[in-house]
This record gives sequence, structure tokens and C-alpha cells, in this order.
Amino acid sequence: MKQIKLRAIEPEDLDLLYRIENDVELWNVGTSNVPYSRYLLHDYVANAKNDIYTDRQVRMMVENSDGKIVGVVDLVSFDPANCRAEVGLIILNSYRRQGYGTAVLAQISDYALRILHLHQLYAYIDIENNSSLKLFQKAGFVVASEIKDWLYDGAKFRDSLLVQYVF
Repeated sequence: MKQIKLRAIEPEDLDLLYRIENDVELWNVGTSNVPYSRYLLHDYVANAKNDIYTDRQVRMMVENSDGKIVGVVDLVSFDPANCRAEVGLIILNSYRRQGYGTAVLAQISDYALRILHLHQLYAYIDIENNSSLKLFQKAGFVVASEIKDWLYDGAKFRDSLLVQYVF
């Protein structure tokens, strides 16, 4: 398995976050489909406590063994009462299909179980995003349900799969 490190977001990561959040190609694979201003992202980086209990989310940069940023992973919609969170993962194009996604999901799952004491992680995956579905299934996530017309790409609604990993 690829060696990776998850770390807190630093101010130096702002340009990369700006590019990721404003990449319209990524809008069609997730639930976010609006641009973020540099100011808003700067404010997030500056003011996030990086405490999932305070912020109800945590976002981390993913570095490879050479210290290069290969992606971003986050836990959002944190629900401490029901011990669950939604996981989001972006691996930069030049690092895809190299095992980084698998390593990130293994490490974030371990963090969720051992540090946060969560009972489950979940994600919504566009039904047509076969590579993401295979990645999450390889990491132990199972399809819990199919949700009709869940994602809108500006032209049509698409179905989504809810995948879960129950510890």
C-alpha cells in the first residue's frame, strides 16, 4: 500500500484548494457545484479550528512519501450523536490509479474508528462514476441504496449510490 500522510491544511495550500474547489469537472462527481472565492477559502483556512466537534467537519491534505500533495480528504456532516460522518476524497489527476485513493480510505477509516470512535462512514457516488465506486468497494464500503435524481449537473439529474462502511 502507498505510504501517505494526512495533515492539516496550511495557508500555503490555498492555491491548490482554490483550483480543486473551482474545478468544474469535479462538480459533477460530488454534491458541491458552486465556485468558492479565494477570500472564502482563506477565511476557512484561517478560522477552522480543525476540531471536528467544533467545525462539524475536518479537511486534510494528503501527502505522498516524497512530501508532494496528492489529494484532499474530508469528513463532513459529522453527526456525533449517531457516530457517523460523510467522507469526501479527491486525488489529483496525475496521481490517480496509483493506489493513493486506497491508502487514503484506509487511513481515514482508521482515524474515524480509533480516534473519533465513529460507527460508520458514508459517501454519495454518482452512479456513473465506476472508478470511485470500485475504489470505495475495495476499501470495504458497501452499496446501501440507490437514490434517484440526487445529483444535478446543470442539464440533467443523475442517480447516486449511498455507500457505507460500518465498523
